[in-house]
Amino acid sequence: MKQHLRDIKKLLEEQEILLKRKNKPTDNTNGWFQRYKFPVLTAAHTPIHWRYDLNSFLMERIGMNAVMNSGAIKWNDKYLLVARVEGVDRKSFFAIAESPNGIDNFRFWDYPITMPDNDDPATNIYDMRLTSHEDGWIYGIFCAERFDKTAEKGDLSKATAAAGIARTKNLINWERLPDLKSKSQQRNVVLHPEFVNGKYALYTRPQDGFITAGNGSGIGWALVDDMANAEIGEEKIIDYRYYHTIKEVKNGEGPAPIKTVKGWLHLAHGVRACAAGLRYVLYLYMTSLEDPSELIAAPGGYFMAPEGDERVGDVSNVLFSNGWIVDDDGKVFIYYASSDTRMHVATSTVDRLVDYCLNTPEDGLTTTASVKTLKKMIDNNLKILGLID
Repeated sequence: MKQHLRDIKKLLEEQEILLKRKNKPTDNTNGWFQRYKFPVLTAAHTPIHWRYDLNSFLMERIGMNAVMNSGAIKWNDKYLLVARVEGVDRKSFFAIAESPNGIDNFRFWDYPITMPDNDDPATNIYDMRLTSHEDGWIYGIFCAERFDKTAEKGDLSKATAAAGIARTKNLINWERLPDLKSKSQQRNVVLHPEFVNGKYALYTRPQDGFITAGNGSGIGWALVDDMANAEIGEEKIIDYRYYHTIKEVKNGEGPAPIKTVKGWLHLAHGVRACAAGLRYVLYLYMTSLEDPSELIAAPGGYFMAPEGDERVGDVSNVLFSNGWIVDDDGKVFIYYASSDTRMHVATSTVDRLVDYCLNTPEDGLTTTASVKTLKKMIDNNLKILGLID
């Protein structure tokens, strides 16, 4: 028994070293954001008492495969991530980890979130976007995945995606609402934090199938009367997909947008095909304060792409974000997952991100246009350096 207790103590001490590890900024930066050396959450960060049976041979009874795709919120002066935790059984669940500074020392709460089922229980739920809405509720919208009952006999790979909806006042007790009603499958649905014309506003991603966007043209916009019975009627595309761009295969809204004096600041992901498969990157855009469905800035290319160890994992060559936090001083914490395996943080400021959006050239959609844009900046910079008149 004494040895058993010593072994438990050793496990806890080793994890404590990981949890207390200070995160450090990386040396390289492009002026847009600052990366940090260590992931903020991994499978190894999940509590020992979730994984190990402490009453037997000290075996991992319930294995954790990955921690990824976290919603984020500032709550009681702590930085909280509502993480997607995936077990080795391929089932995902939500769990909250909190940090005193948003950069390191993230610790999971003792229990994962108990998310109630609705009338049509999902097989898997994941990728929650959090919105603190002006109606007083905190809403979580997430993907609810179910087996596609129209699949041919023996085909167990087909699935359907719907937007699951829940709300809470304390992040502990969640009220499950009916899934979003839509003519198409929906993933990456995000609630706008304010009423628009007296209605709830949703950023959507209509798609023909579980994986493929098909005729879905990009990130959509829809107004609904009631989140307790949300149904999409009219839906318009506000951020289109384009051929031979970072978002030619599909794109999707990340977290709820940040309100700035110049407009609504959006973080999204774009997907393109390459020889290695699908490549996911992050990009920014802005919409109007007067009409949040009106695009006012669309910088060309990606804002952030996987680098180094971020490129390797369960689903390689992927960055995905559905959570960020802005402090009162304008500092922005961008929480992103790499390769469906681990969570990272990058920091920036509202001013930098708005400047990036408003002053970075749009994608001209051709090589000729790209070279023309590049030459214009070269000329300006050479004049500043005094090398040309």
